[in-house]
Amino acid sequence: MSTFSYHELLKDDLKNSPEFKVSNQGDLSFNGIDLKPILEKHGTPLKITYLPIISRQINKAKEMFNSTMQKLDYKGDYTYCYCTKSSHFSFVLKEVLNNGVHLETSSAYDIPIIESLYKSGHLSKDKFIVCNGFKRPEYTKNIIKLINNDFNNTIPILDNTEEFKAYAAEIKKPFKYGLRIATEEVPNFQFYTSRLGIQPKIIVDYYKSQLQDHPHGSLVMLHFFINTGIKDQVYYWNELAKCLKIYAELKKICPTLTGLNIGGGLPFKNKLDFDYNYEDFIYQILKEIKETCKESNTEEPNIFTEFGTYTVAEASANFYSVLDEKNQNDRESWYMIDNSFMTTLPDTWGIDQRFIILPINNWHNDYKTAFLGGLTCDSMDFYNADMHNNKLFMPNLDENKLYIGLFNTGAYQEALSGYGGIKHCLIPSPKHVVISRDEKNELDFEVFAEEQSSENMLKTLGY
Repeated sequence: MSTFSYHELLKDDLKNSPEFKVSNQGDLSFNGIDLKPILEKHGTPLKITYLPIISRQINKAKEMFNSTMQKLDYKGDYTYCYCTKSSHFSFVLKEVLNNGVHLETSSAYDIPIIESLYKSGHLSKDKFIVCNGFKRPEYTKNIIKLINNDFNNTIPILDNTEEFKAYAAEIKKPFKYGLRIATEEVPNFQFYTSRLGIQPKIIVDYYKSQLQDHPHGSLVMLHFFINTGIKDQVYYWNELAKCLKIYAELKKICPTLTGLNIGGGLPFKNKLDFDYNYEDFIYQILKEIKETCKESNTEEPNIFTEFGTYTVAEASANFYSVLDEKNQNDRESWYMIDNSFMTTLPDTWGIDQRFIILPINNWHNDYKTAFLGGLTCDSMDFYNADMHNNKLFMPNLDENKLYIGLFNTGAYQEALSGYGGIKHCLIPSPKHVVISRDEKNELDFEVFAEEQSSENMLKTLGY
């Protein structure tokens, strides 16, 4: 039995996480939002999305890139694109676009979303639409339709040497396109080279032989992305150096090439002691690009990024109630929750992703080590503190219902779990509440979706 409270256990960690505060009653708030009353009103399982965090992240990145460019006397511009696949929800896209940024797509069905946002007045035709991915015919047709409808900054990124033929055949006016470089994967990956993009050794010759003399198409962007994201490691810097060498070669024969897209991959806060120097790493990237361009006597490119997880992850949280405690094997204490980690937060199962996990109430209770168990029958439906250290501390249960929250869960989880569809063991999708602030800075709550019903599941299953 512990001799001090859960609050005492974590109070030093909370000093570095000002978004979390604990009241005198032992209840947690998140970015100034009192969570317990929300959970008592709406019940659990529950997901919330707090929209102002999205705007905060976008403006933080824009400021970091622009100020770093000033420090370095960098001659190019910076363009922030949002990676739509991180979260396609309408309220996310509208909040993103309120900040004057641009979009990156990866699917044929992204294009109807673009058209819908244009019709509703949230997106103008002059925005950059960077179209990535290996494209099936429906995707290329939708891209062509956008360009022919005067979305003139739509930039299909060629993922293979055959893709351009569709644009050449169907677009009869000037249009822009980019080339994606296939990068090598990290040394411990199952494959040597990414399946995405064109082999670096053929890109320059491919441009010279098949693209250079096209009467309408202009190469404007070279696309570089590392699957593991932006990390300060030898692997990242080696791949960036290869990309910059190709950029310099292409620029000498292609004056329209003005953009370098370095993709996404900025990390998000996934633990209380998260410590990442964003400014320094952005400085190192831009410095490397500037120095390479100087050495090759090449004009510095405009920089594009496609931040998705960084944009939306920290805006959301998932909440559950502890239904009961099960004691197993005289040494394992299981807190059983009222939903499933596998179905609502599939990254915890698929890639061992860790999120910030905290109780919402009972912070003044003594604590104990515990495992968290989900409702499905799968043995992997659990959550522990760390993939290398399975100790998780939780307040002791008492007569008060214990709520727990997993924070910064806004990226990819609904898409990966098949939002609104059938889940393992027919576990329902949680209720979703969207939180914003009005003109007076007062909190505004909107129920985006109720908890998934049995009728919805039966219809999906054909009953």
